[in-house]
Amino acid sequence: MTGRPSWVWLFVLPSLVGVLCLIAGPRLERMLRPVWRVLDGVYVASGVIAGFFMIMILTLIVVGMVARWTSVAVPGTTEFAGYAMAATSFFALCHALTRGAHIRVSIILNTNDFLRKWLDRFAVFGAAIIATYFARYAVKANFFSEMLNDRTQGQDQLPEWLVALFQLDFAAVAEGSRILVYTPVWIPQLAMSIGTILLAVALWDTLYRMLVTGVNPIVSEAVE
Repeated sequence: MTGRPSWVWLFVLPSLVGVLCLIAGPRLERMLRPVWRVLDGVYVASGVIAGFFMIMILTLIVVGMVARWTSVAVPGTTEFAGYAMAATSFFALCHALTRGAHIRVSIILNTNDFLRKWLDRFAVFGAAIIATYFARYAVKANFFSEMLNDRTQGQDQLPEWLVALFQLDFAAVAEGSRILVYTPVWIPQLAMSIGTILLAVALWDTLYRMLVTGVNPIVSEAVE
């Protein structure tokens, strides 16, 4: 990556940006607000995609039930439902974080305001590092699966043109081949890679907002 080790770009540079936010503080707020609005839209879109895949899970389950009742073979519904479940989980991560839906143990944070402020920042910083590490290896696993041409061991198959679309091979897509091939594992793994990247971005974004504004932007949507 332009002559630098990946850990410099993934861990050192975001940490230095955090130091800048801590030093500059509110002076950066006006400049960052347009970026925050865009990121908020990305988090909402990710939650909508997670909801879509949740509906897909229900649809596939119903299709499988009807198929059994009518003795019609619909292979792969179980596998595709599993892929949709994974996509739902990973795409929902960043949206759930920004809505305060993740479990947070706050017993120590309630000691006093000073501890609350600095421990909260330290916890978000640690979570951002871990999420970035997870995202890095999720993407790496994606590349390895594609390189090894790893295929599913189940009964699920996809049209060859759809696989070509994911590969951005538009010439093959134009041919419109309807030959069914076993699902390449890297395609469902895309949801894991994208979801973990968005979670890492959301955590770094949360840290920067805390350092600039002095307030944790994560507010739990408590149900009375």
